[in-house]
Amino acid sequence: MAREIANRFRLGAVSWQRLLSLAGGTLLLLLGLFCAWQAWLIASESDGVARVYAARDQAVRALTTEIAAERRQVAQAVAAVTPAEAQGVPAQLAAAVRAHLPQALNVEVFSAGLDEVLHANYRDFGYAKAAQLMAAQTGEGEPPVQTVVTAGGRRLSLVQPLGSLQRPQAWIWVELPFTPLQQRFESIAPGEGRIDLRQGDDRGELSLLSRGSASAEAENDVKPVPGSNFSVGVALPAAFIVLPRSWPFAAVLALLGIGGGLYLLRLLGRDARRHEPRTEEITVSDVMQAKPEPVPPVMRSATPLPMEPPEASPAEAVDPSIFRAYDVRGVVGKTLTPRVARLLGQSIGTLMREKGLTEIVVGRDGRLSGPELAGALSDGLREANIDVIDIGAVPTPVVYFAAYRFNTGSGVAVTGSHNPPDYNGFKIVVGGETLSEGAIQDLYQRIAGGALEAGGQGGLRHVDVVPDYIERITSDVQAERRMKVVVDCGNGIPGAVAPQVLEGIGCEVVPLYCEVDGTFPNHHPDPSDPHNLEDLIHAVRQTGADLGVAFDGDGDRLGVVTREGEIIYPDRLLMLFARDVLSRQPGATIIYDVKCTGHLKGQVLEAGGSPLMWRTGHSLIKAKMRETQAELAGEMSGHFFFKERWYGFDDGIYAGARLLEILAGDIEGRTPEAIFATCPKGVSTPELKIQLAEGEHYRFIEKFKEKAGFGDATLVTIDGVRADWPDGWGLVRASNTTPVLVLRFDADNPAALKRIQQAFREQLLLVDPGLKLPF
Repeated sequence: MAREIANRFRLGAVSWQRLLSLAGGTLLLLLGLFCAWQAWLIASESDGVARVYAARDQAVRALTTEIAAERRQVAQAVAAVTPAEAQGVPAQLAAAVRAHLPQALNVEVFSAGLDEVLHANYRDFGYAKAAQLMAAQTGEGEPPVQTVVTAGGRRLSLVQPLGSLQRPQAWIWVELPFTPLQQRFESIAPGEGRIDLRQGDDRGELSLLSRGSASAEAENDVKPVPGSNFSVGVALPAAFIVLPRSWPFAAVLALLGIGGGLYLLRLLGRDARRHEPRTEEITVSDVMQAKPEPVPPVMRSATPLPMEPPEASPAEAVDPSIFRAYDVRGVVGKTLTPRVARLLGQSIGTLMREKGLTEIVVGRDGRLSGPELAGALSDGLREANIDVIDIGAVPTPVVYFAAYRFNTGSGVAVTGSHNPPDYNGFKIVVGGETLSEGAIQDLYQRIAGGALEAGGQGGLRHVDVVPDYIERITSDVQAERRMKVVVDCGNGIPGAVAPQVLEGIGCEVVPLYCEVDGTFPNHHPDPSDPHNLEDLIHAVRQTGADLGVAFDGDGDRLGVVTREGEIIYPDRLLMLFARDVLSRQPGATIIYDVKCTGHLKGQVLEAGGSPLMWRTGHSLIKAKMRETQAELAGEMSGHFFFKERWYGFDDGIYAGARLLEILAGDIEGRTPEAIFATCPKGVSTPELKIQLAEGEHYRFIEKFKEKAGFGDATLVTIDGVRADWPDGWGLVRASNTTPVLVLRFDADNPAALKRIQQAFREQLLLVDPGLKLPF
């Protein structure tokens, strides 16, 4: 018995020794393999970094050559001007230069002293243009080339003296196509990294072109392009390297680890063979003498063990009603859950992969459900192998801005906009296109059909882009005199950004409900409802402010009230914006939706623009802007879309800054009330709403189109039914965000308004006698 116990003890000790050897050998082998992988990454990174820097140097040389060629052609064209032409008026001299320089897009002539530039209105003349001309006069050597943005797009601009540089007879401003420079830059491949063409410095708003991977990490190392204000920066390929960046050192560690691990595992094998028990021969007597152990009977349950219920299929998990005309929106915990958000992320990611897109921006508003839904959406995107840039809690326009800032062209804002606190949703941009209607339904069909990318491992990085957004606006928009403005954010996410923007342009800001609170404890964040503006009107009067502005829950809509308590409806604001834009972009297209006043068309025509009525909806308006190349658009709900000096997306905060710039810069020094009085108005109603069951509002509009008759009125049916008479109009349409009918009426006088409302009352009740009409 004692010998058996000793043998067992000895065998147990051997087992522990074998386990320790096995663990040590395996660990060393894994460490060795990890070091080998690190050595490969370090070697690859060194090669990749070298390729990026070589591409940067190649780009600088190519751009320098191209700029020198462009400057040489301009200099030859100016030198070819005859003395008689040089003594002529500026227009004749400019025409002479253009005759020798057919590729020039614009040629202007300025005096040697640049007096006309010194006394110019730089808002109209152009700050960059003025700065380049002044630098040419005061600088040494040839004036540097740069770019300017015009209605025709980005152009290369340069200044050439007529005569000697020290004693010029005049200065010739020339605008040339930017395309040759762009083609030179984009012909250079930076491998896994990226090269960036910048103007002035390395700030995001001055980034001109990028070539390479959007996920590469930007370095501060930039190289100037001689003869220009350009520089080329580099972004290096990101790699997970924890060892010192020396591949020979990593390789030595790899050999030691792999060799040591294999050695220990080999010793373990020898030891196992040495202690392997010997097999003894079994005799018949042994079998006969051995009594079998009793085997207990197998107990079988009368009922089978419970099984885990299978997970619902994607089609069963997602309610198709949340896929609306221009966004995805539902009730949190009911039609909108983290699983739905994850599936939506996979669907968006699948669409992006088909388009060759790999990176997207994700942001959220201040709603309580935002972090969970945004996280689930990001998980789905990454499952589809899409890299996610999470910019945190920001207004929706900041998501759009970040898509431009980081060159992704894609972004998702997780927002319930102006809807109640239990709502949330998604506004989606893919490849520069805001998804709407058929594209939104396509996302659902991908989910329902299970046609989703899976198994990917997209990256995730967190970036604070708000400082860039604020600086981009405040560097371009400025109030010429200090105005006092009350800012009501309704406890929505604009409260974290809007006050800083308006202070940055030179206003005195009085904040009202700017603390972000997803329960919206003070009033609903919807400036299109007059009841939600009552506190703002009171605050403007109490503080003696010049103006009051309000934003919706995600910051893409603007509301305005005056010191006298008048609500300035968005269609009248659009008149003011149109005049301002058309003063610099004559003939531009201005788009407005079917809910806007009939006076707007005449105001746009009078200001020299081309008016275009279109359907309501931020996605639909943006699509129409791209189609028509419009410079400005607006909706009665308070969405404003500036292409001139901005990016073309709807941004209530930026629109507020542009409004204050116009009011503060009035040449006559008029009050806001006096300026608004120049925008004609009739007798009008705000948006009136009739609540219906989900989906019923769409069916009602179809019936209304079939049955309604308005005599000699002109009917517009691109979005609901709008009936126009010479003295006013009325509209009924189905909301695409909530199950309501939206109505609005506008007329030249109260009698006409009453007549138009009566005509609509009769037709509405003809379709449904049980409707509860709000007028």
